[in-house]
Amino acid sequence: MTEITPQIVADHGLSPEEYERVLHAIGREPNLVELGIFSVMWSEHCSYKSSKIHLMKLPTKGPRVICGPGENAGVVDIGDNQAAIFKMESHNHPSYIEPYQGAATGVGGILRDVFTMGARPIANLNALRFGRPDHPKMRHLISGVVHGIGGYGNCVGVPTVGGEVNFHSAYDGNILVNAMTVGIADQDKIFYSAASGIGNPIVYVGSKTGRDGIHGATMASADFGEDSDAKRPTVQVGDPFTEKLLIEACLELMATDVIVAIQDMGAAGLTSSAVEMASKGGVGIELTMDDVPQRETGMTPYEMMLSESQERMLMVLKPGREAEAEAIFRKWELDFAVIGRVTDTGRMVLTFKGETVCDIPLGPLADEAPLYDRPHVPTPKPAPLENAPHSNDIAADLVTLMGSPDIASRRWIWEQYDHMVGADTVQRPGGDAAVVRVHGTQKALAMTTDCTPRYCFADPVEGGKQAVAEAWRNLTAVGALPLAVTNCLNFANPQRPEIMGQIVGCLEGMSDACIALDFPIVSGNVSLYNESKATGGGSAILPTPAIGAIGLLADWQKNATIAFKGSGDIILAVGTRGGHLGQSLWLRECHGREQLDAGPPPPVDLAAERRVGDLIREAISLGQLTAVHDVSDGGIAVTLAEMALAGDIGAMIDRKQPFDCARAFFAEDQGVYIVTVEDHALLDFLGAAHAADVEAEPLGRTGGKRLIFERPDRDDVIALETLRTAHEGFFPKLMGVDAALA
Repeated sequence: MTEITPQIVADHGLSPEEYERVLHAIGREPNLVELGIFSVMWSEHCSYKSSKIHLMKLPTKGPRVICGPGENAGVVDIGDNQAAIFKMESHNHPSYIEPYQGAATGVGGILRDVFTMGARPIANLNALRFGRPDHPKMRHLISGVVHGIGGYGNCVGVPTVGGEVNFHSAYDGNILVNAMTVGIADQDKIFYSAASGIGNPIVYVGSKTGRDGIHGATMASADFGEDSDAKRPTVQVGDPFTEKLLIEACLELMATDVIVAIQDMGAAGLTSSAVEMASKGGVGIELTMDDVPQRETGMTPYEMMLSESQERMLMVLKPGREAEAEAIFRKWELDFAVIGRVTDTGRMVLTFKGETVCDIPLGPLADEAPLYDRPHVPTPKPAPLENAPHSNDIAADLVTLMGSPDIASRRWIWEQYDHMVGADTVQRPGGDAAVVRVHGTQKALAMTTDCTPRYCFADPVEGGKQAVAEAWRNLTAVGALPLAVTNCLNFANPQRPEIMGQIVGCLEGMSDACIALDFPIVSGNVSLYNESKATGGGSAILPTPAIGAIGLLADWQKNATIAFKGSGDIILAVGTRGGHLGQSLWLRECHGREQLDAGPPPPVDLAAERRVGDLIREAISLGQLTAVHDVSDGGIAVTLAEMALAGDIGAMIDRKQPFDCARAFFAEDQGVYIVTVEDHALLDFLGAAHAADVEAEPLGRTGGKRLIFERPDRDDVIALETLRTAHEGFFPKLMGVDAALA
């Protein structure tokens, strides 16, 4: 028997104080299996011990919410006895160590979170953050992550329809890979994870257990050092073809009445699934480790319990129905094994070769895990923007922005994803939000991922508000009624008070926005310790509370897109424009000013956000608007350029009065949309805007193959082809791909 030394305790990520709690919980010294179980269940990745007290402040209820946080995924009512089930999760550390498998298994894991609740997955999205494009390791990381996402999603047959990609040196040593899945289920066929029924059989299904991913949850709860590559064995290996079989087998079994409870084996594998099922049900659990399907010889109970091998599920079945369930899984060529039973002891008991190798109470593992109210220091408010520069050439600045890493076309990425499989994708990547039809109905779900980390770094409260508001705005821009939010909260070391201050501030802003916009948070994930000593000096990522959100269109044919539709349409800016340049991409890309030198981020007026959004949605439903695009990174100039490129139609922007070009066209004012209307609809739309107390200012008309910005002294003119070359060129050049073939 292995002696439990202070070094072994530390290697398992437990502090001396936490180990004392373990001793108190079980009344004796744990063996290695028991220590490993406490280690993973008390990791940040599984317990949320540094964030849970703040997460409790988030709004999680609403008239459409069927199931909020605490289950595998959130569930919302979309009418007609149907529900949307969705969640977002991180796979950051594994993707940095082994980008292909890290990203691939991130997709596989989030798919299981959704279909384990009875939903058929209909769409995947992802939110990716990379370091400097010229970093020596970044091309390898980008290529591996993109191919991993595509390789898994494409093979499993779920379209990847949207997401976001950003670059910043803060992610040089710790990239972020956040994956989101959306599925559809019947409301009377939703499955939960709480085990029940004393004596009911516990069954293991899917792939065999191997040694991959052992201590993955613990690794995901620590920062990176110089030896990060040595952690490669903790990265799981995925098999999308097996996942596809698992989806079909589970959904087939779910059509019966055999399942009592079901849980996927995600982080911490068999440990977390067993503990969560038993603790949620208030029961005990007994497992015979000899019966766990194994793909490697000589595996120990420690390895089996901590393995994060992919494509596995744990179920509690009704007694006497095992053969019926087994027949389905054997038909799909998947493993099936009865490995234990539900007990009334409130304990986890494991036996192996006739001996008890674990006997611990379940309460301390889950509900009584450590909770920390860590010291936090609020982020100081940024100083006002001093000596804001002017734009001497709108066209030249626009070309710079359109070819910059954060705005350049992501076509090279999304064309590697199958975004049309299933034949229900209405809007493919490239717009404000993806739109996917609910099969067999007129309804559609809109979906998006959003966050502006530079805003969150400058002012976490405003940044948290803006992340939620931008997601709400992107759903609105396609005509969808925003329903609910999932999130992936990516931060650095919570034991640093300034980082904990970022977490608290972002959550405060998110909460304010969700309440004001009736946009509850129904699921999510927290990923901490995202920093790297390998880059020198403890480099922390920017605070990145990624927001995933869904909305509902009653009629998928009434969706709006960003593309200009024809010549002669009137272009309007809708919403209040304050000319806010602070923390703008224009300041960063055209003038090299960012963070402390770039002022405060744009404020978010949540009441105004709602008024403008409600107006836009109503106008879309009435067919008044021919194109809609919200203003975000790069301001109105970039918004216009993206609309023009999408429709291959230019525009004349005819403002001749004196004005500050930079504030007029590169400000990132919040709650503003650019729309186009035909002449016959203009008065009706302007009347509705006036009634809603929303500003609507004409900017010009569509037409031609150029963008022309009229100025008092001259016109700034740029051909669409020049814009397209800049916009489409960044990724092919970065990845060494012929632009003509990309």
